[in-house]
Formats: sequence, structure tokens, C-alpha cells
Amino acid sequence: MGSPSLVWLEDFFAKNFLILPMHSMAGGLHTFLRGLVWPDEGYVMSTVGLNFGSATSGDGFNVSSTVASIVSNLSNVETPWSSQLTTLESQDTVLSSIGTDLSTLSSSLAQLTDFQGVTTEKSGSSSDTSVVALTSAGVGAVAGSHSIVVSQLAQTAAVYTDAVANSSDTLSGNITVQVGTGTTQTITVDSSSNTLSSLSAAINAADIGVTASVISGTSGSYLELTSGTGGTAGALTIGGTLQDSTTGDTLNFNVAQEGQNAEFTVDNISLTASTNTITTAIPGITFQLLATAPTESVQVQIVNDNTAVESAFATFVSAYNTVLTDLTTQEGDNSSGVAEPLFGAPIISQLQTTLSQALSAGGSSGSISNIEQLGITVNDNGTLSLDVSTLDSVLNSNYSDVVGFFQNSGSFGSDLTTSLGNLANSAPYGAIYLQIQQDSQQESTLNADITNENVLISAEQSSLTTELNTANQELQAIPTQLQEVNEVYSAITGYNNNQTS
Repeated sequence: MGSPSLVWLEDFFAKNFLILPMHSMAGGLHTFLRGLVWPDEGYVMSTVGLNFGSATSGDGFNVSSTVASIVSNLSNVETPWSSQLTTLESQDTVLSSIGTDLSTLSSSLAQLTDFQGVTTEKSGSSSDTSVVALTSAGVGAVAGSHSIVVSQLAQTAAVYTDAVANSSDTLSGNITVQVGTGTTQTITVDSSSNTLSSLSAAINAADIGVTASVISGTSGSYLELTSGTGGTAGALTIGGTLQDSTTGDTLNFNVAQEGQNAEFTVDNISLTASTNTITTAIPGITFQLLATAPTESVQVQIVNDNTAVESAFATFVSAYNTVLTDLTTQEGDNSSGVAEPLFGAPIISQLQTTLSQALSAGGSSGSISNIEQLGITVNDNGTLSLDVSTLDSVLNSNYSDVVGFFQNSGSFGSDLTTSLGNLANSAPYGAIYLQIQQDSQQESTLNADITNENVLISAEQSSLTTELNTANQELQAIPTQLQEVNEVYSAITGYNNNQTS
């Protein structure tokens, strides 16, 4: 039925409890002790020993450690669940990392496939930067050479008053201001605007299309009005009467400069502008007119920014190699000799195959039909290498074809973008996203099983503690009960077991 020690213990409790007042405990303890050795409700437990020394010592046994041993055995059922959960979580960590690197790869590719990305960047130069300075060459700019002749610079209209010897003098009267053909505005001098500084502040607060300021010179201070509109459209017409009440002098307005438009030609086409910053004459190009030179033709050269494009290619190649390294790493063991979390997982093969096939997909663009022509080669281990000199050469000879290879409909760039989207950690169809979702469902099931099992074990732990505490009390009471038996026996027989010979 059991081990010899268990048979003896069961027999001991059965015999001794039958003659004691608490003999009803014998059957329950007998059943309980059997339950520690044999399977119950699907649990396979190892034998838990009860070490309480001599049965008549009254020492009992350690209930806490015994219950802990039993609970530990009950918890063994959760071990494979916890192990599987740990494996899935490790796989999710790696998948998320690969997903992040795929996202970086997609972003690097987008620099080349974006119609307003790095391929639109241009650089330029001016043959005479003292006359024409190139400010920027960006989206919309086309490589080429342009001739610019500057015959007149744009000016913004400005006027100023006669000098006021003492800037704190009291002013009176009013000013009328008209900007171009706009509505005439009147500024009336009152107690809150009767000095040069307060009148200047009042004009600015009125927002009538001019900017007022006080300028100090050797002859005194002046009120200056500058048109808010450049060129001839911002011409100023000033009226009214302004007086220095302190001296009785009338303050006339004088012309600082007339408003006039810039006049220049671009490739022999006559143009005008209200500002010297020119943004619309050449698409995508901004340049500054700095000086007049009616007899000089300034050459502005616009070229493709090969350096920026080559940098974007290098970033793309590096990002691709990072993803590929992520995948090949999962094909072996880590530094401790343990298989990587995704070793043998089908998704690794899926990702590798899709990336490899994507490198040869996509249509041609003029003279460009494959990435090798761009200086990109596939190494034996699947990684990419970039020959910048080859790329620079093809950019110089066939720039538009390179752009089309990444941006045309059905191009290499378009197809690779789609492939990366199908692999990424993005809803609803990304391969990594779907794998993580599948793992998440399994993890939820395992966590629920572990939680439910812990509830059952907790209930069993409580029940065991109660039963073993009762059994322990019985064991500890045996010496007292035996003493009572001896006393009864002595009273009946007159024989004293405790007498010494």
C-alpha cells in the first residue's frame, strides 16, 4: 500500500487513536496521509515526509514546511506553462526589435521615394556673389544654368520729419498717411501721443501700414515712417500738420527714399519685383539682388545635390544590413550556446525570402534596371555594399533615371516599399504584427491558466494548513493521553508502570 514507514505510521495512528477520546481523527488522517503519496485530481506529486521523531515524544512536526513542500509539488503543473510563457515573451522582444529596424529601413527608403525628398535637393553657385547671391535651391528646382542682369534694386518708401532739438518737446496737430493707393489714415496728436516717442508708439499701434521710429542725430531727433509694402506699391503720401508746440516750429516730412521695384532679366526675360529677395523667377530657386550691374551677366549654376543623395543611399544600405543581421542572428546560438528565441521560427525564413526577392523586383527606369547599376551589390552573406564612385557617376549621367527607379509607378522603390509594409510591425497585415498578435493570444491563455491554478493551489494550501495543524495537535497530545491510560491501568491493576525495580 505504501512505504514501510507510512504503513507503520498509519497503523500507529489507527491503533492509538481508537482507544483515545479523539479517535475519530484516525480515519481522516489515514486518508490525508495516503493523499500525499498517490495522484489526486490529475496532480502527480512526490512523497512528502513527516518527520516528528518518536510518536510518543509530543514534539509533533513542522506544519509550515510540510505545507510548503506540498504546495511546491502542486505548483509543478505550472512549470511548463511558465516556460512556454517565457519563450513567447523572449520571441516578442526580438520581433519588436526587428520591427523597429524594419521601420528604420522604411524611413531610409522613403528619403529616396519621396517626390519632395532628398532627390529634389539642389545646390548652386553665382559667378558674382556681390551682385546676385544664391540663397536656396530646393523642391522644384531643375539643374541648369541661368543668366541674370540687375539694372535696378527694389526700395521701400520712407519719410522723416524735420529735426526736433529736444526729443521731449510737446507736439500737436495730426498726420495723414496713405500707402500706395490704399485708404488715407489719420493720426491725431493728443495728450497720450504728444512727444516723438509716444507719437511713434501710437502710429505703430494704429496698424496703418507703416512702421514709425525715432532716430537721433547730431541736429536732434526725427520721426521716421517706413512703408510696410516694398516697391512702388508701397509709395507713401503724407499730409496733415505736425507742430512742435514748445518752439512753435512746423515739422515737415522729407523723403528718405522713394519706393521702387527691382528691375532685372533672367535669361533675357525682363522681370520686376517689389523686393530684392526673388523667389518666383526660377522655379525652386531663391536668390538675392545685391547691387546693380546693367552691363554684367551673372551666371547662376544649379546642380543636383549628389552628396545628399549618396548619403541617403548609404543610410538605406546600412539600415538594410541591420535588418538582415537581425534575421541571421536568430539562425544560431547565443554566446552561452543557447538557441536564439526565434531559432527555426518560420517567420525568420519568411522575412529573409521577402527581402531577398524585393531586391530584384520592380520595373526599369530608362537606363536603370537593377540596383547593381547604382553601385549596390549583394554580398555572399546577403548584406549589401555601396560603391559611391559608381553611384556618383550614374547620378551625373542619368540622374532622372535614378529618381524614376525609386519613384515611378511600379518601380523598384514602389515595390520595395510595399514589401516592407507587408513585413512590418504595423496593423493590420504586417507579418511581424500578426505574429506578435498570435503570441499575445497564447500568452493570455497561459496567464489565465496560471492565475486559475494559483487560486486552486491557494485554496488547497489553506485546507492543508488546517488539517495538518489539527493532526499536529493530536500528535503533541499523545504523551498526555498515554499518561492518562497508564493511570487508569494502574488504578485497575494496582501496577505502576513508572515504578523502578
